[in-house]
Amino acid sequence: MRTDAFETLGRPRPGCIVYTCEHASNRVPRPLRATAADRALLAMHWGYDIGAAWITRRLARGDAAVLARTSRLVLDANRAPEDPTLILTDTHDGPVSFNQALSSSAVAKRIERYHAPLHAEIGRVVAALQPRLLVSIHTFTPTWQGVPREVEAGVLFDDHDGIALNLVDALRASGWRTEANEPYSGKAGLIYSAARHGTAASVPYLEIEVRQDLVNTRPKAEAAADRIRSALRRGGW
Repeated sequence: MRTDAFETLGRPRPGCIVYTCEHASNRVPRPLRATAADRALLAMHWGYDIGAAWITRRLARGDAAVLARTSRLVLDANRAPEDPTLILTDTHDGPVSFNQALSSSAVAKRIERYHAPLHAEIGRVVAALQPRLLVSIHTFTPTWQGVPREVEAGVLFDDHDGIALNLVDALRASGWRTEANEPYSGKAGLIYSAARHGTAASVPYLEIEVRQDLVNTRPKAEAAADRIRSALRRGGW
């Protein structure tokens, strides 16, 4: 199933793993228009999570997935509607032209058109399938503010600590330098989508982050997906 806001794919069946990818795309839908400067931002991590869609599509071949179809610069689907960072007017690399001086009604319309349908679909899929695990897939930059990040993968969580730490161990065993709640912490409210839908359906949930230089081509991303799948199986999922 594919709409302006989301795409649902895979082999959905009761008890499977459901994957979500809130930053899958750098698409700017009409009637919004991106300038040349915007397009430069859209090609970077500001526009989307590089490699995340490839990972998610590969994982969905054996399970189910819901992917956002708009750039995180249009609206960050991994933030609550009331979050002040939902729609960025500026980034460290420049302003976003199509987000300047938005009225409250324009923000509400964007939420109604992109955020609400995506999360309604995730909620529908999770409620219908009652998955054994809900996993949100994201990627992060190799450096931040000039400082290299040594961590290669992170498991973010604010609950279900045993499941998350088990996966940390499994990913470490696969060869990745993996940490719990790095490079961001799920306990700081940074896993909005997984927490929202996992909690609503009483399904265990977590978020996986992979460093972008490890997944910046399709072959590398698909190999990463296979590594994640193997780690989940090793952990009993």
